[in-house]
Amino acid sequence: MSKHILIVDDEPNIVLSLEFLMRKGGYEVSTARDGDEALAAIEERIPDLVLLDVMMPRKDGYQVCQILREREDLNDVRIVMLTARGRDVEREKGLSLGADDYITKPFSTQDVVNKVRQLLGE
Repeated sequence: MSKHILIVDDEPNIVLSLEFLMRKGGYEVSTARDGDEALAAIEERIPDLVLLDVMMPRKDGYQVCQILREREDLNDVRIVMLTARGRDVEREKGLSLGADDYITKPFSTQDVVNKVRQLLGE
């Protein structure tokens, strides 16, 4: 069975691009447009990895990351934060909340694919 990836971003073009890349890589993909949708999607089906935008309406990526890391049943879910802000302080905040990695927008599509494969042990 292929790995499941949840893409969470409020920018439709980024969602479409990442969804295409992940499906092309053989992954099952679901999407959410904000933090609340992401949490609801995770309740329906726990993903193997979440590509999580930082700046979103309602709950931001930091809040979602923190909520996920507070739940023991979600400890195995890998979280990759996506942000247009590449400053070290944002990166450190995401990692301190439990994110597994961080990708700065705009990103290389190959970098995203490589990071996902690495985190999923492929």
